[in-house]
Amino acid sequence: MTDIPIVVMGLMGAGKSTVARLLSEALGRPVRDSDEDLRERYGRTAAELAAEFGAPELHAREAALLREALADDRLPVIAAAASTVEDAESRKALAAAFVVFLDGPPEVLAERMRSGTHRPRFLPDLVEMLAEQRGRRLAYFLEVSDLTADTSHRTPAEIAAEALARHAARERSEVTPRRP
Repeated sequence: MTDIPIVVMGLMGAGKSTVARLLSEALGRPVRDSDEDLRERYGRTAAELAAEFGAPELHAREAALLREALADDRLPVIAAAASTVEDAESRKALAAAFVVFLDGPPEVLAERMRSGTHRPRFLPDLVEMLAEQRGRRLAYFLEVSDLTADTSHRTPAEIAAEALARHAARERSEVTPRRP
């Protein structure tokens, strides 16, 4: 799998940025992070973009950035915004990547994101917001993922190690991809 990008996906607070950085370091690849790409391209955080333009525009921009990162010749490790999985064009583009889905209970994820302000809060109750998002997106995450990891019981290093092992096994054709 030296010739395809790796994408780490999951809801806010799942640990996408951390796992993506670990994979990037292990593979010697650049990392592309949706939050950083938004700041670099638009000069604003996701929360600021959502407040100014609304969630649909934020999500459209996140999807466009994901598809751009997937086309990057440097074959980056990508920490993708969770919203991108709802975009049919992005899901289609993800078929050409190795996708790691970081899952976890909304209560755990909400606790992790309480101190951050860069991600939008679409509902006052973070647990309720994340539960609603998970319910709406779970089938899509499972559709595109090659590996699903519960982040509430495993460290980012453990998840990255499993992803690297699965990545290597798939490259050696020992593991058949879940998706066509």
